[in-house]
Amino acid sequence: MSSYVPTVLSAARPGVFDREVDRIFDEALRALGTTDRVWAPACNAWEDGNGFYVQAALPGWEPSEISLEIENQVMTLKGERKESRAPDGTYHLREIAGGRFVRLFRLPGFVDHEKASAVHKNGILTVTFLKREEAKSRRIMIEG
Repeated sequence: MSSYVPTVLSAARPGVFDREVDRIFDEALRALGTTDRVWAPACNAWEDGNGFYVQAALPGWEPSEISLEIENQVMTLKGERKESRAPDGTYHLREIAGGRFVRLFRLPGFVDHEKASAVHKNGILTVTFLKREEAKSRRIMIEG
């Protein structure tokens, strides 16, 4: 099954008309069974003196619907869940995403992925990688 990926034509924010056309087009393709909804969660990545962190916004997702894998310094974040259907009704607006997603993150060489941890709380998944001891900054005293 092929996936429809919308083409971004400009950097400007789409207006109501553009969003509505995209929605109608997406729903028409889905009704024909030719596409899955394509999306990815919003993410943040940063570091501080102790570690490297990745956050993903996954409100309404259960931890059992999300998986994390690390191979060759690349973290793969995947998720899949069934999309809810309107019981005996028709959607007039549908923006809560379901379906599948995959995000890849190249991890810096200074992290110890053996000591990684992940917490899913209040709709935010936070993955923490501690820095290797040799990568942490330290102050060296100068004798004189």
